[in-house]
Amino acid sequence: MSRVFQGCRVLMAAAKSGTKSTAASSTEKPKNIGLMKPLPVSPALKKFVGAAEVSRAEAVKKIWEHIKSNNLQNPANKREIRCDEKLKSIFEGKDTVGMMEIARLLKPHFL
Repeated sequence: MSRVFQGCRVLMAAAKSGTKSTAASSTEKPKNIGLMKPLPVSPALKKFVGAAEVSRAEAVKKIWEHIKSNNLQNPANKREIRCDEKLKSIFEGKDTVGMMEIARLLKPHFL
């Protein structure tokens, strides 16, 4: 049995040395691309978030913080958000918004 596992040890040692190089590369600073890239925003979103440039992910995060802190989720249907005046200014004046609509409704606010 030891003969079978000796071959695996060689392969495992090679795999371990390969993971060290990937671990070193993961500590590098990630590039701001895609959802993480800060973009200029509309005046309405600027007023809501408090910054002239924000990434899409950060904007969604701020919106969810507002939703959770003000208890705006419908308790009967957790996928539905009841909009207050601040959210209505961003979400085209809608009274209720679905969770999956948030990203689509934010799209026109990124210039």
